[in-house]
Amino acid sequence: MSDYKPDQIEPKWQQYWAENKTFHVEMDRSKPKYYVLDMFPYPSGSGLHVGHVEGYTATDIVARFKRARGFNVLHPMGWDAFGLPAEQYAIETGTHPAQKTEENIAIFKEQLGRLGFSYDWGREVNTTDEDYYRWTQWIFLKLYERDLAYVAEVPVNWCPELGTVLANEEVIDGRSERGGFPVIRKPMRQWMLKITAYADRLLEDLDLLDWPDSLKEMQRNWIGKSIGAEVDFAVASGDAKIRVYTTRPDTLFGATYMVLSPEHPLVDVITVEGQRAAVSAYKEKAARKSDLQRTDLAKEKSGVFTGAYAVNPVNDEKIPIWIADYVLASYGTGAIMAVPAHDERDWEFAKQFDLPIVEVVAGGDVDAEAYTGDGELVNSGIINGLEVAAAKKKITAWLEERGAGKRAVNYKLRDWLFSRQRYWGEPFPIIHREDGTHTAIPEEQLPLTLPELDDYQPTGTGEPPLAKATGWLATTDPQTGDPARRETNTMPQWAGSCWYYLRYLDARNNEQAWGEEEEAYWMPVDLYVGGAEHAVLHLLYARFWHKVLYDAGYVSTPEPFQRIVNQGMILGVAYEYFETPDGQKIPYFERDNYPDALPRTVHADDVKFEGDTPLHPDDGFELAPLTEKMSKSRGNVVNPDDVIGEYGADTLRIYEMFLGPLEQMKPWNPRSVGGVYRFLGRVWRLLCDEDGLSDRVVDAEPSEAVARELHRTIKKVTEDTEALRFNTAIAQMMEFTNFLYKQDDVSFVVARAFAQLLGPYAPHFAEELWVRLGGEPSVANVPWPAWDEALLVEDTVEIAVQVMGKVRGTISIAPDASQDDAVAAAQAEESVTRHLEGKTIRKVIYVPGRILNFVAN
Repeated sequence: MSDYKPDQIEPKWQQYWAENKTFHVEMDRSKPKYYVLDMFPYPSGSGLHVGHVEGYTATDIVARFKRARGFNVLHPMGWDAFGLPAEQYAIETGTHPAQKTEENIAIFKEQLGRLGFSYDWGREVNTTDEDYYRWTQWIFLKLYERDLAYVAEVPVNWCPELGTVLANEEVIDGRSERGGFPVIRKPMRQWMLKITAYADRLLEDLDLLDWPDSLKEMQRNWIGKSIGAEVDFAVASGDAKIRVYTTRPDTLFGATYMVLSPEHPLVDVITVEGQRAAVSAYKEKAARKSDLQRTDLAKEKSGVFTGAYAVNPVNDEKIPIWIADYVLASYGTGAIMAVPAHDERDWEFAKQFDLPIVEVVAGGDVDAEAYTGDGELVNSGIINGLEVAAAKKKITAWLEERGAGKRAVNYKLRDWLFSRQRYWGEPFPIIHREDGTHTAIPEEQLPLTLPELDDYQPTGTGEPPLAKATGWLATTDPQTGDPARRETNTMPQWAGSCWYYLRYLDARNNEQAWGEEEEAYWMPVDLYVGGAEHAVLHLLYARFWHKVLYDAGYVSTPEPFQRIVNQGMILGVAYEYFETPDGQKIPYFERDNYPDALPRTVHADDVKFEGDTPLHPDDGFELAPLTEKMSKSRGNVVNPDDVIGEYGADTLRIYEMFLGPLEQMKPWNPRSVGGVYRFLGRVWRLLCDEDGLSDRVVDAEPSEAVARELHRTIKKVTEDTEALRFNTAIAQMMEFTNFLYKQDDVSFVVARAFAQLLGPYAPHFAEELWVRLGGEPSVANVPWPAWDEALLVEDTVEIAVQVMGKVRGTISIAPDASQDDAVAAAQAEESVTRHLEGKTIRKVIYVPGRILNFVAN
């Protein structure tokens, strides 16, 4: 007998796989293909966390399983390496972003190697490599050629300290996610991509995909297609008109005021002199809020009256025009007609500023709250008495006849703001002429590489850092030879991640972004696994680029990702106590006695246990467990290197899969990792000794009972792995181990099959076991074991026998035994006949293989 030593086994097999390129893959039309993809990571300096490991382990299990099932598997990895963090590090330290990026990638790659993932490293990509972003620029040119890339002045989130525009997702409570610097809204010249041109197809083609319904709904909500009407309101003084989009034209008679977004171009035009100071101050305040803050339903409504009035086209009544930050310039027309009786936000605003509320749809109590349901139209002139649907049609037709409006389709989706004022990003392959026009550089001049800069600091003027590269900046127009200037904005980090799955297909092709044959063979991605945080934007942007490439004839599938699974978050465990202002430590259960005490946490690794009770490491009182998102500030981050160092990679892999269903959130319990380690140790001691195999492994055919249990296990593990039910597959292997321990010996046949079943889950362990059992490495290339359905058919089954619904005994009979046979067997059991004695059987209820019940009196 010997101990399981992962620190010796795992490096050995990792070296073997690397030296033998075990997982290198080429096209093979004799096999069905399977493309399994991870959402590739940003290589931060902190390295992998156990959340990464969860998704990557899941895809690796699938990749190994599918190879064994006869598929030609593409399972690649790369790096989403452009972005703000590396640039900020460069600013702070004077180190080139490429150097820090390279260091971080090395850390990540070493960690992935220690986990035994079966990646084809020959296809590795890095979005910052020139031979990669050459093709990112090439795809941009395809968008530019199709008039899907244009320049516009639009309101953006500008961070003066970082010197760049930030996406809404990078702004939290009016400050930058990185650094916590103030962010303001201001109009700037930006590159835009016309994703709205694909809005309908992005919606319709969701029906082609095997995605979770919740994920599809998130995409639909983000695109936000709605059908309504555009309505023009004339400004009472002057010639201006305010166009609004509404999904409820039936409520026009209830419009009692209008609201413009603070950024609306008419605000300065229509504001009366006496209100200019108040309007200007409000606009400045609104510019410091993110869109998310502005549209928060819970926040108190704010606004300023412009002093101007508009004319409602259906009744010629004058209504006041306000500005308010809950209306966004980026949605609809940036203006709304406010119907407070039938819109919650408008109702709250009207109550706040004492504006009229007029009911036009019967069915609610509009003095108490807005009524948003259907009903009969009231106080509505020509549409009085109609139901909502009919009223919409009639009033829209009436508006069209009078030139005051028209039926319209609107989307929440806005064109994609595609510029960043950063150094560390893909340069645009665009030049600007002296006459203000712009043009693309020729494809043969790609890649347009980043110039070397000594200073990455923001310019302070709004110009990107590339504006400092004067020698690089000045160029000539390739068409005319006239002087020209290069574009100084760079592309956002999204650019490289929009198409990386395509570069994996043919990653070393220097002539094309990917080969036509390779694309036709491998696409679409069969399984894409990653975090739900990318459920909207990354997927939407990648789908958009893919559809453009499809229309241009460069890809053969209308969608890139056939199936998507979002793994659930792994929650960190920390332990809580409280501390008073004078430093006294208080157990959590006494906190009510100390109202000024604040919560404090202890990292799980520092906790002492007495049995199952967690105790403070210094003071010994009981702590309360907390499960929260992992973060350094909470002290609950788990470094996978630490787990591997103590228990091995195979233990970590199995533990994360055993926590629960892949898609669900799961708390990390450091005290449970050892249980998985002990499981692998039991298997090891059962089958191995110091030099080779245990004496219990014998060269003999298994008994019928063992064969039946083996084939039941093969079937269960196969079906559960196919369905991504990894936790139940592992549970079955644990159960099978317990079963084998009850046997006198273990057949060679059984041990080899068990090694194969373990292969996707604990690959190092399985390789070592396979070789000790006489197999040639690698077990990853051995066909998956099949089960014999005939062996799974039980000769007899044990069923309960009831008398008047109470169990009085059991019988063993054939699974398909007739009712007469079952009754005869039951009547031969003394425990049953005793309860039937002296009674008349009125009815027999029999379910073959399950139950027999006598109804008697």
